[in-house]
Amino acid sequence: MRSPRRLLAGVVAGVVVVAGAGWAVGARLRSPADEAARRAAPAASLVTAAVERRKLVSTVVLSGMLEYGSPLPVTLAGVVGGGAELQRATRAPRKGRLREGAVLMEVNGRPVFALRGAVPMHRTIAPGGKGDDVRQLQRALRRLGHRAPASGVFDRATIAAVTRMYAKKGYEAQQPTLTERQTYESLRKAVRTARESLATERQALDRGRDVLPLKVRLDNAEKDLKAARAALAEAESGGLTPADEADLAAADAAVRTARERLLEAEQALRQAISQPTPAPASSPTAGVTATPQPTATVDTSLLELKVANARADLAAAQQARDLALRKAEEAGKARLAELRRAVRTAKEAVVTAEQALRQARQLSPARMKVAGARADVAAAEEMLAEYARTYGVSIPPGEVVFLPNLPARVQKVAAKPGRPVEGEVATVTSSAFAVTGSVEAAEAELLRPGMKATVELDSGRTYQARLSAVGEKAGRPGGEEPPEGSRAVLLTPSGRAGLRAGVAVTVRVTVGATEEPVLVVPVAAVITSADGRARVRIEYATDRTRDVEVRTGLTADGNVEVSGALKEGERVVVSGG
Repeated sequence: MRSPRRLLAGVVAGVVVVAGAGWAVGARLRSPADEAARRAAPAASLVTAAVERRKLVSTVVLSGMLEYGSPLPVTLAGVVGGGAELQRATRAPRKGRLREGAVLMEVNGRPVFALRGAVPMHRTIAPGGKGDDVRQLQRALRRLGHRAPASGVFDRATIAAVTRMYAKKGYEAQQPTLTERQTYESLRKAVRTARESLATERQALDRGRDVLPLKVRLDNAEKDLKAARAALAEAESGGLTPADEADLAAADAAVRTARERLLEAEQALRQAISQPTPAPASSPTAGVTATPQPTATVDTSLLELKVANARADLAAAQQARDLALRKAEEAGKARLAELRRAVRTAKEAVVTAEQALRQARQLSPARMKVAGARADVAAAEEMLAEYARTYGVSIPPGEVVFLPNLPARVQKVAAKPGRPVEGEVATVTSSAFAVTGSVEAAEAELLRPGMKATVELDSGRTYQARLSAVGEKAGRPGGEEPPEGSRAVLLTPSGRAGLRAGVAVTVRVTVGATEEPVLVVPVAAVITSADGRARVRIEYATDRTRDVEVRTGLTADGNVEVSGALKEGERVVVSGG
């Protein structure tokens, strides 16, 4: 039988268990009103953001591909070498750097040179050729150090420079082909044969009986004319004849003798006058004064007569000398006139003989043969000269490729060794990297060439770049079109270290930036009032706000530049309330 104490403990424990279970059930049971209150939304509160002061940068982000810039397909302008055989690549282009003057490839064992120039190769450059393509070739040769002129004519000096360019690379410049050499030699033989025929026909004509006497007469007339001209020239330059010169010399001697006699007579007369004859002497008488005697005068009449006669002789001698000179001059004029008549007569004789010979030859049966032979010579010489103008070292149209920029890179090779050369042989690019991509049309309106950009690789490394072109000018590799509604963009990185073609990159183009730190708020915080003014709501206490009018500026990455009666750190309402 249980004790009363144990019974009481059991009752108490049971009561406790029942009470605990009731409390637990009561805690889990709620009335409908309690449940509705529990599920109601909490009281609304404001969503705010702090006003910041920092630089704001607006960018357009795009995905692009890093490639070498300015892709250009390369085709050959014509045959390589002088033959017409199948054009087969014997050495294909090699990928990598391509310098000016390098051999891009070989076709039938002949080189294809890469030179810088804007005028495409379009013809065979042959001796005597002129034009902008020749001048462009000469500039390239000078850059390569081959001393070419700048005439724009493919002359001997330019040919020598081209020959040196080929030899430096181990090739021989294109010489005339066997067919061309045979043609040139045939034309030279034709000229020689025509000249020989003409000489033969002329000889037959000249030796003919109908023209031989006239030819002799013409020869004699020409000799007479030559002699007459020589005599006239001698008379015009020689002055007087020997006989006239002797007469003048005798007259001059007579004048000199008469002058001497006159001087002697005048001297004798002067001496007689200056020396008077003394008076006869008288016997002196002592004490008697002597009476002066008159001076005796000298008789000079004979001397005066001699002087007068000498003067007359001198005048006569001078008159005789003048007469002899006039006679000599008149004789000289008459002689010159006679010689000139002789020259004219000789000329007329030559013209007459020539005309007679010409008429005789025209009437000669051999004349037609001579005329025909002369025409054959002219035609043969003209054909040889025409062919010779383009004969010699030449540059076939396929042996030079002019590229707008060198050095360049061979990016893609289309020609294969042993395969016929058709269409594109390679694609070259510039040595500089470029990023190609596309953006939406709306974003493209914000882009301008020259804008700064950042190129980011997958590794996180960044490079500075500039926007080079937008739209059609940007282009795309292979001529691909950008997606519909987009526009192509082209950017140029400023460096190349660590860059690799064919890599996808992310580009951020800076379309706007503030120069200094500015106040920035989220775009959602700016409200436009009914009057069109922008404002923000500042929370100055819990759930208490005030409106502040602001001016907006640059927008970037969901934020906008603002200015007005607000400070850094204040909270602006983004939503709520």
